[in-house]
Amino acid sequence: MDDTRSAILGEIAAEAGLERASFLNDAATQFVRFLESNRPRIAELGGLVLIDEDPDYLSIAPDGTFRSRSRYQDEGTGEWVSDTEVIESGAELIELYNPAELYAAFAEAAREQAGLPEQPTAAEDLLETAGISMSESVGVADEEDEDEEEWAEQGFTVPRDADDAARMLYDLALTFQERSQRSEARILEQFQDSSAPLARTVGDRLILDDEDERLWYRQTGAFEAEVIPERSEEETDGDAAPTWRALTSAEEMVQFYDPTDLLGDLAEALAEQYPTVAPELEGDDADT
Repeated sequence: MDDTRSAILGEIAAEAGLERASFLNDAATQFVRFLESNRPRIAELGGLVLIDEDPDYLSIAPDGTFRSRSRYQDEGTGEWVSDTEVIESGAELIELYNPAELYAAFAEAAREQAGLPEQPTAAEDLLETAGISMSESVGVADEEDEDEEEWAEQGFTVPRDADDAARMLYDLALTFQERSQRSEARILEQFQDSSAPLARTVGDRLILDDEDERLWYRQTGAFEAEVIPERSEEETDGDAAPTWRALTSAEEMVQFYDPTDLLGDLAEALAEQYPTVAPELEGDDADT
């Protein structure tokens, strides 16, 4: 491979690394802002269990810290081991979880505690279903009431009880989830614009080819994929073969992929196909 092609691939890998770091920083800032906005609500609720699907567990305590538990098999003994970790900040959590999935977990946890329907629609309909009008969801501080002032500073009325706080938190979690997905899509679009001239020279690249997903980096600079979405038990009862879904836009991609994973997968694929673009990785492999 000539030096020019190697340099182009190296630039794409470097661009992907920069965009990944930028996205993590932006996502962490947004998530911390969401947590700060909801700090009084979370304390009122006494915390929330966000994920409780063996072996994964994640909860937020009233003080805003997180508890994460994972379960893995010890290679030496063959025994299953549970590991619980305290995560002090939301910014640290973004390194471990897809931001959109975190907002979805908050929405689901609040939905269950508030007793809302499983498949809500628009935000305004959500509030009406919960018995909260749009005018009630964001109140004006009563200057004579310090408690109301504190809540109003965050843009909220004082919740009547824990159920009321859960309903309000549910709506806000969905709002931030949508905002996170829009932000993720913009990251991919910005990377496409930045890398398009390089991608035209490199050409289409197949990054993943698994039984339930195929992922490409196109010569336009865009990511595209084909996936088999997860199906419910009712959908899998029949004999019909699973249906592949094509993902051709940034908005569709972020429904299934974390941009940080996409950019990391691209950089890794380039390094594997063209070792000269990341000689430090090749050296690390030699050391091991």
